Amino acid sequence: MKMKTIEKTSLILGSVLVASCLSPHALAGHNENGIDIGGAVRVNYAYRDYDESNKDKYGSLDFELFALKFNGKIDDWGLAAEYRLTADSDYLKYGYAYYDVNPAWQLQVGVNKVPFGNPEFISNSFWFGLPYYLGFEDNHDVGIKASYSDNGWHTDMAFYKNPIYSATENKRYSASLYSGTINGTEYHNEETNGFNLRQTYTAEYEGGATTFGGSAQYGQIYNSETGNMGNRSAFAVHLDSTYKDWNLQLQAMQYEYDAADAKDPNKIGIAVVSWQYEIASKGQAYSVNLAKTFNTDWGSVKCYNDFGLMTPDVADDDYDNSMQNVTGCAIAAGATYTMVDFIMGKNMTFSSINDHVGLPEMGDDWDKRVNINFGYYF
Repeated sequence: MKMKTIEKTSLILGSVLVASCLSPHALAGHNENGIDIGGAVRVNYAYRDYDESNKDKYGSLDFELFALKFNGKIDDWGLAAEYRLTADSDYLKYGYAYYDVNPAWQLQVGVNKVPFGNPEFISNSFWFGLPYYLGFEDNHDVGIKASYSDNGWHTDMAFYKNPIYSATENKRYSASLYSGTINGTEYHNEETNGFNLRQTYTAEYEGGATTFGGSAQYGQIYNSETGNMGNRSAFAVHLDSTYKDWNLQLQAMQYEYDAADAKDPNKIGIAVVSWQYEIASKGQAYSVNLAKTFNTDWGSVKCYNDFGLMTPDVADDDYDNSMQNVTGCAIAAGATYTMVDFIMGKNMTFSSINDHVGLPEMGDDWDKRVNINFGYYF
């Protein structure tokens, strides 16, 4: 593994969460006619205790991202898109047309967000939650989605033909199956024909609200070498609760990638933003996130702890659990947003020396890193 390449990739991974959900433009709904153009510029400082070169230099400071966002609406029709430029890559995050059928129903066609898991994110931090690295958080594919919302009930139904980029391409925003060689194992897998259903209900009360929900996903995996089809599935239950300045997120999920003609059925290849790695082909993932927001005269500070656990469920008993814990604070002041995170990873890609999720562990320690991300939004 080349640590420099991993580090560049990890910078992009964090930016896709922050720039997408924390900018003022990202929070604007499809409500008013007109055109809105925004974006972000970000830099990142990283210190890793498991990288001797990085430690000797007291960390690294890098340009991370320049993003452009577009939202346009005329009456019931609209367009939304976001494109990202990094130091060594560029890619489309999403781009879709939408139609408001009536106040309760909306249709989206194009590259849109896959409805699975907690409706927004199952994380607060720069680093995403553990499900992101399995392909189940903030994922965007090419397809059609219908959404219904009324009296606290929200339903999403979707069909996705495939991811936005080829399975052989690792320069992509969303984590999805990879076709190529990883650590000597050849993969020929392509995601296709995916169906998603998510149902949530939001109960409001004095001081806050709680959203309860369940998600299901089923799709096929095409083997480009043999022409045979495998399948993939996932199920999740999730909760997102706020009370005054506190927020609690809980999620439990089960997933399985059952690829046809697999060289090793215990694992499968995943790629995201210029890197590829292996994960256990079947397992469970659990997330527990707690956050508190402190309002100030100049903005706000949100402090949080995000914990994720992945337990492999494969035939090989040597496969080990993966864990990630992120403790940090996000500081909002005017058009700037700064995230300060202390990240601990155990047998976890991007936050430990182990470049995988759920495979046999090298060593038995928690690795640690400090990440400070500064962004200006316009």
